[in-house]
Amino acid sequence: MEQRGRGDVPPRPAAHRRRRADPAPVRDDAQIRRRGLRALLPGVPVRDLGRQVGPRIPRRGAVRDRGRGVSPALPASLVLVGAGKMGGAMLDGWLAAGLEPARVTVIDPGLPPEAAEAWAARGVRLDPAGAGEPDAVVLAVKPQGLDAAAGAVAPLAGPGTLVVSVLAGKTIADLKGRLPRARAVVRAMPNLPASIGRGATGAVASPEVSADQRRTADALLSANGLVEWVVDEGLIDAVTAVSGSGPAYVFLLAETLAEAGVAAGLPPETAARLARQTVAGAGELLGRSAAEAAELRRNVTSPGGTTAAALGVLMAGDGLAPLMREAVAAAQRRARELAG
Repeated sequence: MEQRGRGDVPPRPAAHRRRRADPAPVRDDAQIRRRGLRALLPGVPVRDLGRQVGPRIPRRGAVRDRGRGVSPALPASLVLVGAGKMGGAMLDGWLAAGLEPARVTVIDPGLPPEAAEAWAARGVRLDPAGAGEPDAVVLAVKPQGLDAAAGAVAPLAGPGTLVVSVLAGKTIADLKGRLPRARAVVRAMPNLPASIGRGATGAVASPEVSADQRRTADALLSANGLVEWVVDEGLIDAVTAVSGSGPAYVFLLAETLAEAGVAAGLPPETAARLARQTVAGAGELLGRSAAEAAELRRNVTSPGGTTAAALGVLMAGDGLAPLMREAVAAAQRRARELAG
């Protein structure tokens, strides 16, 4: 017989052994948040939930051919007329997309010396004498500067040159009238976020623009964000009213939301920071999500809750929707007046 010590405990029969419970799975806060967000925001990819990642820029047309360097749609030779805030941002976008600086000639008599030196240091040409007749000319001067710019551009813009204009209020007929040898003209209307690569641009092409030239224009414009093509030049006024002036509407929303926060008792600095981040964060979420804006709104609105109470005011018959329609119509009318 087996001898046991005093402290030995005989093993229990199998029937009486207590089954050891499996440990509960440990879920970190991020997992819990993602489960809730997945239900709340079904249009957002799971990998994006709960993460702070860089902005994604929706683009129409590939600027860079992955694995092959710069897209062949970009022109072999390009003249940029006007390298101010918008023109400079466009040039930055092209160079970031892989366009060789030596392909670009900048014409801008008003360019500050330090800016000219900076572009030259990157390899951009500043002497129009050697530009010849380029594949493309991009006009990015202020609208009132078109007449002065046309004198320098007219000898360069031949029948085979694509002319892309981002001048507000200047029609294709205006451009052809000042550039008599030009045939292929694209009129585009970018907005302010294009200066940080997050723009929305509406574009229309004259009938003479070939398929290849349209691809070139698309590659040039999409380096700074989304490009939407319209078939009727008259719709550019509507584009101007929606996306061209649209950033100001969003800024006003942040401004008035902060003011309402102050009226509700918040310190001005706190209200401004909360409003700013709310508008910026909601915009980024909308940009990432595959869901429509209305769906996202419904997903964050609980029946009988605080958001529903606020939306009851904003969505009333005399609320935000009719005001926005009136504002867009006013901007569209003014765009037509400016176009003559």
